[in-house]
Amino acid sequence: MDMRRGSSPYDEPMSAQGPKLAADPIAEAARLWEERGWADAAPGMAAITSLMRAHQIALTRVEAVLKPFGVTFARYEVLMLLFLSRRGSLPMRTIGARLQVHQTSVTNAVDRLEQAKLVRRSPHPTDRRVTLVELTASGRRLAERATESLNAEVFSEPGLSSTAVANLVRILAQLRQDSGDF
Repeated sequence: MDMRRGSSPYDEPMSAQGPKLAADPIAEAARLWEERGWADAAPGMAAITSLMRAHQIALTRVEAVLKPFGVTFARYEVLMLLFLSRRGSLPMRTIGARLQVHQTSVTNAVDRLEQAKLVRRSPHPTDRRVTLVELTASGRRLAERATESLNAEVFSEPGLSSTAVANLVRILAQLRQDSGDF
């Protein structure tokens, strides 16, 4: 780009994430991988890098929808786990296991949700070693409203055809299963 004529990199067409690129940088990286003699690893590098970039794109969309509700996706997941549970409460340990995150992450998310009065901690009625996390009425209302927004703005229109979505879910489930995720 010729900067002498007063142009800037921001004069390029913009995408939601910044300047729109003229070519796919991951495809270019794969080409360079092959040139370096790593042709056998190039497809895997492109797949993993594409997956990581797709994660960033999806998370950016989700976080933008959740921002007005004052929760991150991690906190929303805790709310929805409680919302969808039979009693509206679960042990902290169960939350971590179901979300597949470290207990420290659960504690952090629950701390923030509790400060916002969206959940409350209580002792387990029969096992004093266990702390229950219970959804409050305001947490239930927020979970419902946030889900309505996510369904309308992200989940119903994920940016792929219904066939592509089904294929993606199938492929990612296979990757997760092969990795011991379930």
